[in-house]
Amino acid sequence: MSNKDYSLKELAIVADGQVAGDANLIISGFAPLETAVAGDISFLVKAGQVSKLDDFSGSAVIVPMDIETAPVPLIRVDDPYLASAKIHTFLLEKPFLAKGVHKQVCLGKDTTVPEQVSIAAFVSLGDRVKLGERVTIESGVVLGDDVHIGDDTTLKANVTIAEGCKIGNRVTIFSGAVIGSDGFGYATDKRGFHTKRPQVGIVQIDDDVEIGANSCVDRAAYGITHIKSGTKIDNLVQIAHNVIVGENSLIVSQAGIAGSTTLGRNVVLGGQVAVIDHVTLGDGVMAAARSGIHNNQKPGAQVGGAPAIPIKQFVRAATQFGKLPGMGRDIRKLKKEMEKLTAVEK
Repeated sequence: MSNKDYSLKELAIVADGQVAGDANLIISGFAPLETAVAGDISFLVKAGQVSKLDDFSGSAVIVPMDIETAPVPLIRVDDPYLASAKIHTFLLEKPFLAKGVHKQVCLGKDTTVPEQVSIAAFVSLGDRVKLGERVTIESGVVLGDDVHIGDDTTLKANVTIAEGCKIGNRVTIFSGAVIGSDGFGYATDKRGFHTKRPQVGIVQIDDDVEIGANSCVDRAAYGITHIKSGTKIDNLVQIAHNVIVGENSLIVSQAGIAGSTTLGRNVVLGGQVAVIDHVTLGDGVMAAARSGIHNNQKPGAQVGGAPAIPIKQFVRAATQFGKLPGMGRDIRKLKKEMEKLTAVEK
């Protein structure tokens, strides 16, 4: 259920769509096609599946532009998947509720806390921490000294943000994430003993970033590790010291980016992608799941495999890999035939 009812016309404005049917129809929820009931709106991605609407029990559907009529009222849009995300988010929006600071919060010296905040029990704020307006901090969060948090940011339970790090506006960091832990930097002597290199930089996270549960973003050795605006990071991602992640990039679960690597804008890394240190991935680079990127990639490159190669070449190689057992049998058979022919000639 949504937090408020809206007309189909109002929802069409949110999605930049066109209404076909009763524009004043009231919508109170969002659900998949299969489970929608009266009052719900759903979505259909492909026009070729329009027959699914014959058994639809909800009130309205978001559809592609090339569907003009259906048994129920429609919102026609260019991209139903995107429009459905916007409308569902809009239906769930609710005003910020300022619960104040719980009495079991530990506040450091010279910490700035506005009136419009919601800070749960067992939160620890270090010295000189600065919180923006309408910040939500759940139980167990720890903020080190000199941490800055922007407006409308949410820190879920048990997030840790180490000293000196800066978090922008409208950022969401999910449970267990660690921002600003030491980067992994050591110098090794001739006997094999490791000496830690000091990690004295910070992490800067810009506006509208999301960081998934149990992900880690390491502080820079010097300067900053920088996650730029609009980037979305999945659970269990490791980002090493001095990495720069460009705007609106997507990094999927279990990916790892080694130190001093730079990602351009709109880079997409699939699950378990590994990127070596000190390389640059240009704008729009896409890496298939489990790729191992070991060199610079030009803007727009699409790669797969380990070591990563152009995606079309990787797909052909992967196809051939599945045929290797049969090819091996054929080679053994041909080898025996050749041995027989050779024995006859002798």
